[in-house]
Amino acid sequence: MKLTDPFSLRELTALLGDPVFRGRGVPRGDGRPVLLIPGFLSGDWSMRVMENWLGRLGYRTYLSGIVLNVQHSERILSGLRRRLVEIHAQAGTRVSLIGHSRGGLLAKVLSQRRPQLVEQVITLGAPLADWTDLAALTHRAVGVVRMANEIAYGRRLNAEGRFSHDLELAPLAPTTSIYTKSDETVNFRSCIRPDIPAIPVWGSHNGLLVNPEVYRLLGRLLARPRRKT
Repeated sequence: MKLTDPFSLRELTALLGDPVFRGRGVPRGDGRPVLLIPGFLSGDWSMRVMENWLGRLGYRTYLSGIVLNVQHSERILSGLRRRLVEIHAQAGTRVSLIGHSRGGLLAKVLSQRRPQLVEQVITLGAPLADWTDLAALTHRAVGVVRMANEIAYGRRLNAEGRFSHDLELAPLAPTTSIYTKSDETVNFRSCIRPDIPAIPVWGSHNGLLVNPEVYRLLGRLLARPRRKT
């Protein structure tokens, strides 16, 4: 995500002028850990505004270590799995996952494989129902990345059957999908599944990371009582 594009600038301007950015109207955090996972063609830098806000609110925030989210899913998941284990050991409690776009898909699959380490999953603009239901420009970008991965790792992305299978399974940790009907990157209908609560907000796909409505939802969702099982 580029905060200089006209879509996210609209949301960022709204966020900076909104009381929620100063922590008003949302519960204070209790120090529980939150891992932020960036979207396709993006990296940890895209999560900085959210990271800083959650830290001011009272949460322990962690970045994923992803410089650019372009590698095939299993390779990225391997690093995320190590990161999750590390955070869980350090914090001594389950970790909440927030993932944007492809980062939401990774968060959901990570929670399927390590449910005992995950408190909840919150996805932003993630096509959980059909990860191939993308805008034409995004499809072209995926094609370029697929070819690069095949050259670099000798692995075809359509061979990632286990990832697709785990994505389709009913969630093992509480999962919430936040999406926008004016999404210009993915078909918003692909963010909606009957087994996952979905909440619509205004704005653009990239702007979900700096959207004041999203921040209000995050404040409420992260403050939910910790799960016991």
